[in-house]
Amino acid sequence: MFQRISTKIQGLVSLVWREVAKFGVVGGAAFVVDSAIYLWMLSGPMSDSPVKAKIVAGVVATMFSWVANRYWTFRHRRQANVARELVMFLVMNAIGLGIAAACVWVTKYILQLTDTTSVFIAGSVVGLILGTIFRFFAYRFWVFGDKNIAPELRTDKALVLATGSIPLVDSVGTDSADARTGHPDNDSMPRV
Repeated sequence: MFQRISTKIQGLVSLVWREVAKFGVVGGAAFVVDSAIYLWMLSGPMSDSPVKAKIVAGVVATMFSWVANRYWTFRHRRQANVARELVMFLVMNAIGLGIAAACVWVTKYILQLTDTTSVFIAGSVVGLILGTIFRFFAYRFWVFGDKNIAPELRTDKALVLATGSIPLVDSVGTDSADARTGHPDNDSMPRV
């Protein structure tokens, strides 16, 4: 029994670890895009408006992030309805961007720190860390969740990865998907 639980936990950790690692790589690349555009905006076109500069940089980084997460990090979770997925992604990123912009606002208007270094750290370090934590969970559970997964991705292995279920060995000795995942198609799920 303990070996069965241990195997399930190892499978779950392995699945989540792969997603977190890929999400981290995409996030690192988006950080470079976001930071480069933000610093360029602060030193040029939007030098008098750090909050607006942060929003512009965040929008560009968001579009990069959606493409990378859709086709790499969560490719096994892509939704059949691309428009819905993009809208959900944009809504969750607007919230994440709001978190970063709020950090800049607090730094500039509450803490009265107006130098470039302070607003950069507030927006691109503190705000990005808090926004990233929010985004990972939002992407995993709402944007690229197990509902409405594209039919071509509903293969045995992809279905197990997409629903987050770990294959269990039933009493007869054959593998089956975990019926406790809450997936609406549990009765019609293929054997793994």
